[in-house]
Amino acid sequence: MMIKRQISDSILRDFGRGKVIVIIGARQVGKTTLVQELLRSGQKVLSLNCDNYDDRAVLEHRTSSELTALTSGYDCLFIDEAQRVAGIGLTIKMLADLHVPTQVIVTGSSSLELAEGILEPATGRHIDYELYPLSVEELAAHASAREERRLLHQRLIYGTYPEVVVNPSEARRTLMTLANDYLYKDLLTYKGVKRPEMLSKLLRALALQLGSEVSYNELSSLLGIDKATVESYIGLLEKCFVVFRLESYSRNLRNEIKKGKKIYFYDNGIRNAVLSNFAPVELRTDVGALWENYLVSERRKHHAYARTYARMYFWRTHDQREVDLLEEADGCLRAFEFKWNVKARAAVPAAFAKAYPDTPFEVVTPENYFSFLR
Repeated sequence: MMIKRQISDSILRDFGRGKVIVIIGARQVGKTTLVQELLRSGQKVLSLNCDNYDDRAVLEHRTSSELTALTSGYDCLFIDEAQRVAGIGLTIKMLADLHVPTQVIVTGSSSLELAEGILEPATGRHIDYELYPLSVEELAAHASAREERRLLHQRLIYGTYPEVVVNPSEARRTLMTLANDYLYKDLLTYKGVKRPEMLSKLLRALALQLGSEVSYNELSSLLGIDKATVESYIGLLEKCFVVFRLESYSRNLRNEIKKGKKIYFYDNGIRNAVLSNFAPVELRTDVGALWENYLVSERRKHHAYARTYARMYFWRTHDQREVDLLEEADGCLRAFEFKWNVKARAAVPAAFAKAYPDTPFEVVTPENYFSFLR
């Protein structure tokens, strides 16, 4: 079952522009499959999987003439898991500067070494894309909006990693394998991780605080590590596309929280795997948090793929008045409140309405969420 990814057409339009195409995202979100689908039949392709030592060695410490010879006769050079290659940034820069006719496509499962090793040396020579677990827009386009609505409970529990969607009967095993092995593969070899056992404890703590404001001081006390290490590890988890953060929004009110943060998981299934909890929605006490995580993560995908460049925040005051999501784009604000119970009452907080008058406010429930995500 092949599900078309939203960025496919954009990437195809970038072929032949003389730029290196860089696609990053978590392991197992379908980067390799996407590239294989984009490459036309009849093209001559050199594919290098840099998880393998022999393929890495082909790229490391090469001269310009060696790289020219390597790409000669190929329509495309596909470098998979490029973050594993020492000095990959300089290699990419050299390939771009050689102006070889070969289209170079690079994928990586984290932005750790890619950010340091590609983005700096090859500035201006690459076009970047991020690939996430399957989006509700992709799934609805593949099947139908009606079918995707029917599967909402399943998405809240098991998420939308491609393998989970394609083989739902194996969802638990797939997610536990991902959470325990694949997602940390790059992190555990990264130079900044001195206490890898803390990653699992930190992730569990973040999973339990889903939808709540996160305090680095509290996490530091809970885990017995210093605040700087907590912040550093969360930053690394972001770069491996496991979690992402929303900052608090503040402009006018004295009692607005100005430095708060919430942390969400890119995928509900991974969050539930971290807690080893796949109980159905009807038996959950955290369904509100799951609903919020699902909507915020899907909205992030929507903005990334549409390249709307909207900035996302949450809003809260010290007396606990709150708006779940604020979006700012082109100087305009929009406010959203998420309610799993369609009968629950929700109104814009008076303090928010006074401070930010004329800001559109929408309550998102299972009855209207499709319009919010599409």
